[in-house]
Amino acid sequence: MTDTHCTFDAALITDQARRAVTELLDAAALREGDLFVVGCSSSEIVGGHIGKDSSMDAAAAVLDAVLPAVRARGLYLAAQCCEHLNRALVVERAALLRHGLTEVNALPQPHAGGSWATSCWRAFDDPVLVESIRAGAGLDIGGTLIGMHLRRVAVPVRLSLDHIGCAHILCARTRPPYIGGARAVYQTQER
Repeated sequence: MTDTHCTFDAALITDQARRAVTELLDAAALREGDLFVVGCSSSEIVGGHIGKDSSMDAAAAVLDAVLPAVRARGLYLAAQCCEHLNRALVVERAALLRHGLTEVNALPQPHAGGSWATSCWRAFDDPVLVESIRAGAGLDIGGTLIGMHLRRVAVPVRLSLDHIGCAHILCARTRPPYIGGARAVYQTQER
């Protein structure tokens, strides 16, 4: 059942997603060809419970903002599926080849993979499903638990907004691990 305080407004969702992804990508300072992971509960966006109120319209509204922003920076979008596909990810075949990813065989559907992954599958040029990745940054819309797909040292990023639709968002960028001890000298500019 959806939250009665949350009304669906595709333009607002697209605007919120655009602001979130732009702020996060600015903070993350990724390099061309890097992976950017997004987990998105369309159910949570429309005020429902994750996995119960899937909305292709909400997923499409987020995709309208995220995909152009990611592509404009020369990055690869990785769309996390839901638990029914073991949180596999939809990526472009070019990302699979560039990053040496492991392909798996399934086709995301709204209720087995999720509306987000299904929308991305349909929008990508040459989509494949992969088992896991190590992204340089990520956006979690609605508590989808993207942490398993980030590089080892994730750093939370606070944005000027904390919701897309009715869904809470959490963001992270990554950095190389600090190694050494008291005598170590570190680069002052993180990558």
